[in-house]
Amino acid sequence: MSGWLPRSPKARRRLMLLAAIAPILAVAVGLTLWGLSDSISFFYTPSQAAAANPPPGRSVQLGGLVSVGSVRKYSDGRVEFTVRDQKASDLVRYQGDLPDLFREGQGIVATGSFAKDGHFEARQVLAKHDERYMPKEITKALKAQGEWRGDGAVAAYDRAGPTQ
Repeated sequence: MSGWLPRSPKARRRLMLLAAIAPILAVAVGLTLWGLSDSISFFYTPSQAAAANPPPGRSVQLGGLVSVGSVRKYSDGRVEFTVRDQKASDLVRYQGDLPDLFREGQGIVATGSFAKDGHFEARQVLAKHDERYMPKEITKALKAQGEWRGDGAVAAYDRAGPTQ
């Protein structure tokens, strides 16, 4: 008999039961995390996305303010606009109808992925619903950068874009 096993038959049964359940539980947790990996979506502002450099095709959320004068609509339903924060900006391409509340200078969150050439391909665009609301992630990121303007005033770089 091995010296590392307990002497009590009851304790040995518990140890064997634990030894049988632990790998099954580990496999279950691993499969759950692997299955959820496709549904996990990271949130970035343009400057955070530049720093993190997410791989092309990975689903992420990009949030920030729509640059004034950047929205271009095409006859085939394609829309291009620039989302920015204080430090960086990203070109967003979207195919479809934008939300009714979408406008320049307002906060948005776009779900999609970065393409190999660096622009953001959005599958969904969400706009804030009134002058006081902004998605929590954008508010937190803008406050951290010193850009938060809770009163709705337009910052000077809204007209010129981010300083680089």
